[in-house]
Amino acid sequence: MKKLLLLPFAVVMFFACGNEPATELQKDNPSISAASEQAFVATLEKHLKAVSERDLTSLRATMSPEGKMQLILPGTEIIETVDGFLDYHREWFQDTTWTFETKILNTEIGEQVGIGITEIVYREPERNGEPYFNRMIVSYALERINGNWYIIKDHASSVEKSTDPG
Repeated sequence: MKKLLLLPFAVVMFFACGNEPATELQKDNPSISAASEQAFVATLEKHLKAVSERDLTSLRATMSPEGKMQLILPGTEIIETVDGFLDYHREWFQDTTWTFETKILNTEIGEQVGIGITEIVYREPERNGEPYFNRMIVSYALERINGNWYIIKDHASSVEKSTDPG
């Protein structure tokens, strides 16, 4: 008998607790202003352009003023902090032969945090005697600090490389 009395209570609790997702990122969040969405995309575009143009000053302007950053690349340990991120890029930018084509695939923007998913094709005219490319999906997490969006995470995953077998 006790089990039968608990069943209606359990059903009510299940539906009462399941109405709102417990996440800060909600697609089509009506509380996110169009201006905030535009600022988010503008920051992501500025960041991608800064990398493509090897522009450390513009790149730094897209990074958290609090120094918070994680760069996650295939085959390497996580690079922590904005300074570590900029050091990595400073060294990489010394090579002027590569190109970097970018496309924003989608975004999920919350009030304080958002994610942008991009496709990036990295090319070198010659690596080991052959043209080289690496098509990646890169996710960027941005945080809103004092009303401005900043990159705080960059996670790259290779999808296809010219050096892949087959």
